[in-house]
Amino acid sequence: MRLLTRAALLTLLALGATFLLDPYRNYQLATATGTFVAVAGLTLLVGLTGQLSLGHAVLMAAGGYGYALTATWVATAVEGTTLADGAGGWLLPLLAGVAGAVVVAGLLGLLLGLAAARLRGPYLAGLTLALVIALPAAASTVPGLNGEQGVRAPFVPVPDPLALLIATEQWHAWLAILVAACAVTPLVALRSGRSGLRMRAVHDDETAARLAGVDPGRVKAGAFVLSSLAAGLGGVALAIVTQQVSPGAYGLGFSLLLVVAAVVGGLGSLGGAAIGAVLVTLLPWVVDQATAGLPADLGHRLQGNLEIALFGVVVIVVTVLWPGGLARLLPDRKPRPSTSFPTQ
Repeated sequence: MRLLTRAALLTLLALGATFLLDPYRNYQLATATGTFVAVAGLTLLVGLTGQLSLGHAVLMAAGGYGYALTATWVATAVEGTTLADGAGGWLLPLLAGVAGAVVVAGLLGLLLGLAAARLRGPYLAGLTLALVIALPAAASTVPGLNGEQGVRAPFVPVPDPLALLIATEQWHAWLAILVAACAVTPLVALRSGRSGLRMRAVHDDETAARLAGVDPGRVKAGAFVLSSLAAGLGGVALAIVTQQVSPGAYGLGFSLLLVVAAVVGGLGSLGGAAIGAVLVTLLPWVVDQATAGLPADLGHRLQGNLEIALFGVVVIVVTVLWPGGLARLLPDRKPRPSTSFPTQ
């Protein structure tokens, strides 16, 4: 109950903060929120179980495609019926799209989780890396994904009662915040509960955990599925904001940025995941602003390369000064230890 109350207060605070931002800042907030959801799942996967995923962008893409295709299908079915009037015109496709994203991302996460139960270290990282590299080819092969062009996600309009109060960008930021609340709150409960202790036990010593009655394969597979669901919901938030899902937006570079956000924020820390997500969202914008006045040739050479260099510098500086990530700067809120060992 305390967790739900705290989550509700933080959600209301985030929704209220959108009134202090202009439309573009709300767009950035929504983008950072979608990224935060994926990084939150990734940081718990790596920090609690030690499973390194270099292809989490693929799981975001799976959620985005699942949302866009399902929401479009439902919107087409609803169009021309009485359900299209009022909130039903956008609410039903939105909810159906979220359900579709959960199913698609969950199934893909389950397949990877079954592999994760048998792989470790560089082998699992290599598998997820291969997936993100193969995403463009898969998008061109699978019917309905439209190759590099991707698919359109239905536009979610501002409800009529709020149309005079908030802009579209603020409404989409609200939706992204609500999606984040629904995705991250279960992760907080998992991290501080018995499931989190099982994951830590497997991470520390699989043999000792197995002797204590914990099945490492089951724990690893479950952790990967939960992390995949979070990534899929992050893809939903980005699809709502951009109304577009394409393989180019979820390539290797973006997937590695998710890892950078998790490492810089602090592995295993959800507060650190929020810091890392904001960093990887705002730093490219800061670079663009800083290079806007440079000559065209110099700006073109710096574009992209300067961002990579700065991300590398940030990782090095944070690793040297704060080995546990920027989450070490936050107040310490460690979960209370359980009085019994987390057996199955």
